[in-house]
Amino acid sequence: MHALELGDALTRLGYQATVFAPDATGSGFFRDTLCATSCVAASPAGNDRQATVETWIDDYIRHFEHTENRQFDVWHAQSESSGNALATLKERGLIGGFGFTVHHILGDERLRRLQLRAITSADHLFVVGRVWQDWVARELKRDACYVGNGVDRTRFSPRPDETDSELRTLLTLPVGVPLFLALGGIEWRKNTIQVLRAFKFVQAQNPSARLVIAGGAAIVENEAFKARFAEVFAHSGALASAVILTGPLPQKLMPALYRAATSLVFPSIREGFGLVVLEAMASGTPVVTSRIAPFTEYLDEDDVLWCDPLNAASIAEAMSQSLDATRRHSLIARGMRVAARHDWIETARAHLPIYEKLRTLATAAA
Repeated sequence: MHALELGDALTRLGYQATVFAPDATGSGFFRDTLCATSCVAASPAGNDRQATVETWIDDYIRHFEHTENRQFDVWHAQSESSGNALATLKERGLIGGFGFTVHHILGDERLRRLQLRAITSADHLFVVGRVWQDWVARELKRDACYVGNGVDRTRFSPRPDETDSELRTLLTLPVGVPLFLALGGIEWRKNTIQVLRAFKFVQAQNPSARLVIAGGAAIVENEAFKARFAEVFAHSGALASAVILTGPLPQKLMPALYRAATSLVFPSIREGFGLVVLEAMASGTPVVTSRIAPFTEYLDEDDVLWCDPLNAASIAEAMSQSLDATRRHSLIARGMRVAARHDWIETARAHLPIYEKLRTLATAAA
């Protein structure tokens, strides 16, 4: 999402931007874009994430080994697969240098080694959150350019359209009841088990309430965490009928999903920025989120309902507060102001001084 929005913003500023991604199915990108996009033919991979990443590294290298595929002034990677591919191309002298965005530091030790190779091989670094800017400086003794994140307020807004009824029909969403939205599917980083436990508290006081767990198009599924979630879910009794698991949804329905929600419940354990917070706010939806960085970096005390992500009762208390009409009015107004401060054009402009340095590297290599 960040790469596509950045590409679109650069296009609006008059630059030519192309976003690449591996594509093993031939299904292409998940939405239309202003910027150019290119799918790299990806080899079939299994369910082991490291093996998948290593396969995609090789796929990227094969693609960009061809001179006609390297006609760019600036190279910028945002994942461990593309970052390692560019590191290898740089070692071979096929590109002059590249930039890399540190969204967050991976928890898996095997993948972290690949991520650190991309970070240390990059000539310049970007970060979307101050917490990772500090980490890079402290742990790697490197400077990183803070670029932040943005939100498209023409796409995400409180104004209903035809997709609202389409969404409700697709998911059979009830009308007039509290709908709590959790995004990211069933994933440890999104804290989905604690969300489910918190909802059990809330639903005991509000029997008509529903929890919508949407998304889940992970690169590789976290089977162990999903198994633990399934066990907790199986012992939820009647609560299970109040939980709606949507799986991945079309991108065009995401604004309507935010609008349908009473609040976004996002007690994430680890994020680079938490882009969905801005999307919910731009859509006029109050947010429950973790009192941790990066959220504490760009949100003030009264912008959201804060919680302890490791405490289900704390999450439940914040969810219940989001039902209060007076509190909701304030949260919606403040959220709209936060969203207005985060514009993709400004995010794109923050990249430009480093892009100029990277362009110089490419010119020198040529």
